[in-house]
Amino acid sequence: MKIAVLSGKGGTGKTLISVNLAASAKESIYIDCDVEEPNGHLFFKPEDIQSEKISIKVPSVNEKLCNGCRK
Repeated sequence: MKIAVLSGKGGTGKTLISVNLAASAKESIYIDCDVEEPNGHLFFKPEDIQSEKISIKVPSVNEKLCNGCRK
């Protein structure tokens, strides 16, 4: 069985529900995909298996070409 707990609004109890569902299951895999505040690890204290640095390019605006349309 696969269960996803999601919402676009913060403070709705997604972490509360998801960590308790995972903890009550005999065998479960918990994946916290929260980009802004992934804090499921605070409840499970997992060991680091793999870690890698990730970076993204930040676009820059050429002010000479920009007409301010916000597209």
